[in-house]
Amino acid sequence: MSTTRVIKANGIDLFIREAGQGPLVVLCHGWPELSYSWRHQIPALAAAGFHVVAPDMRGYGQSAAPPEVSAYSILDLVGDVVGLVQAVGETKAIVVGHDWGAPVAWHAALFRPDIFSAVAGLSVPPPFRGRGRPLELLRQGGISNFYWQYFQAPGEAEAEFEHDVARTMRIVLGGRGLADPNAAMFVQEGKGFLGHATAEEPLPAWLSEDDLAHFTESFRKSGFRGGLNWYRNLDRNWELTAPWQDAQIQQPSLFIAGSQDAVITGLIGAKRVNELERVLPNLTRKLIIDGAGHWVQQERPDEVNAALVRFLREAASR
Repeated sequence: MSTTRVIKANGIDLFIREAGQGPLVVLCHGWPELSYSWRHQIPALAAAGFHVVAPDMRGYGQSAAPPEVSAYSILDLVGDVVGLVQAVGETKAIVVGHDWGAPVAWHAALFRPDIFSAVAGLSVPPPFRGRGRPLELLRQGGISNFYWQYFQAPGEAEAEFEHDVARTMRIVLGGRGLADPNAAMFVQEGKGFLGHATAEEPLPAWLSEDDLAHFTESFRKSGFRGGLNWYRNLDRNWELTAPWQDAQIQQPSLFIAGSQDAVITGLIGAKRVNELERVLPNLTRKLIIDGAGHWVQQERPDEVNAALVRFLREAASR
């Protein structure tokens, strides 16, 4: 059984789910998710002999959501995880992240190898700091309707998502009505982010109505601004990470993704997955789970848990 509490970390309140004793493992969720997204991993990793902590990340759920867009840079997000380690009385941790939580985990390992002894990323490959600001490069490439761009104007995406939160979560998490998941990353003029899909189809087997209700109730209370502010720091993050241009993550690492995840099947994502070792010279395993989509730790918990336990035990024994 996991317990919940609120801790002070990096100057803000973080709501955490916690279980087990042993080496510390921190689980960082993505967008639009919660610590609840790790509900299958927390008991499994605790049973395997680890102290597991999963926060609602900054801007989400019951954690603090500072109003300023600038409060959601990658330095702030990594700072929260560093503060969390200290707040739970530890000095070392293994960090695991999914979706937006994966860049947090990768950068935590990159910035603070003295704290984070190993790192696992789910769905999103490690940082390849490119030749320019991400949003600027999209514009230069003639792209104006990628979802990152749609998320930039404060209030616009919030209004769409908050109009009917239950429908939003059913479409985004349930993923139904998507003939082409890659096409869903591009926003059609006047249709918004959700215009490509319908909410009438049944939920996938891995997501129950109770699960969906938990996410829906949380986002009804918090709104979506905090999570969207992460996207509003994409160009700023590129600027802030200049000192780590071409840096490698030397710690033992693990990458897991679903074979049908649009993040890794697109042109850029597929190239990055093929070149993981450029950034991860100590990559212990690249696990692509056949038939799984983006929400891989919820969709295929047994396979993800087995891979994580194996990786964590090897990393903790070093």
